[in-house]
Amino acid sequence: MRRKTRIPPSPLPQRRGVDPARVRLPATGTWGTVREHLVERLSGAGAGVVEGMFDAGRIVGADGRPVAADAPFEPGMFVWFHRDLPDEVPVPFPLEVVHRDEHIVVADKPHFLATTPRGGHVAETALARLRRELDLPTLSAAHRLDRLTAGLVLFTVRPEERGAYQTLFRDRRVRKEYEAVAPFAAGLALPRTVRSRIVKDRGVLTAREVAGEPNAVSRIEVVEHRDRPGGQDGPGGLARYRLAPATGQTHQLRVHMTALGVPILGDPLYPEVTAPVPAGDFRRPLQLLARSLEFTDPVTGEEHRFRSGRTLTAWASYDRWADGTYDDPSDGQ
Repeated sequence: MRRKTRIPPSPLPQRRGVDPARVRLPATGTWGTVREHLVERLSGAGAGVVEGMFDAGRIVGADGRPVAADAPFEPGMFVWFHRDLPDEVPVPFPLEVVHRDEHIVVADKPHFLATTPRGGHVAETALARLRRELDLPTLSAAHRLDRLTAGLVLFTVRPEERGAYQTLFRDRRVRKEYEAVAPFAAGLALPRTVRSRIVKDRGVLTAREVAGEPNAVSRIEVVEHRDRPGGQDGPGGLARYRLAPATGQTHQLRVHMTALGVPILGDPLYPEVTAPVPAGDFRRPLQLLARSLEFTDPVTGEEHRFRSGRTLTAWASYDRWADGTYDDPSDGQ
């Protein structure tokens, strides 16, 4: 039985709520120095970037001291460094905390704010913001919510307890309810439970349904419907839907709603991929909201039920959403 490698604590502090990158050198290799390995491994950073980081003393070992450019390659060695933060347009909407105790934080995330650092969204994420605003550097996300989706996200305070809360989601012991605004289809028989197999290929923006054993299950029902301003009921009408996913496949609710012929308003990927919007364009957000979370706390045994206080603009004021003229964060954006 292989012994699990102990990971040393990071010798570098967070920067703007973002952890330093950690790299473990492989067990075998032909590199003569640490620099040679990192230049090859981090080739996507650009020519001369890694060399410049060594020259500036930005790559450190477990003792916090800069690693010399000619330091010999040591199998299994850990090094840390801070990546250059990308230029990010701040998401100008509040991130509300709906619950906080010594174990968890539950936040009500706005549209357009990523949950955790990824790609071009690093410091301007829910996790980094909360670490800074609450002064909780150990905060971690127990699950993720799509950047374009608003609503409730669960974070853990203590690293040693994170696994217990993540297991809740893995074992489907969290009852989740979403709300969406989409076209109303009078001939669509609802409520119903949709079951399908969804796959998402790496590097492809969209997920898709394929033949095979279902791995995605969603309960979908209409809460209410009405005419769209300037239109008639039916093809021109809108509905507010209640969505209850029993599984957590990528884009599951968006894929299932599209498959039913009622794609969620403001979706840039389904049914068709639209052109990317410029950075800082916060108009016409995806009308999908993680409305509630219910679970039994695995640490305290307490029964939790949290509910988002946000509203979906297209339902509250369709004209404002369609025109992209809203500017009041209090309206649920």
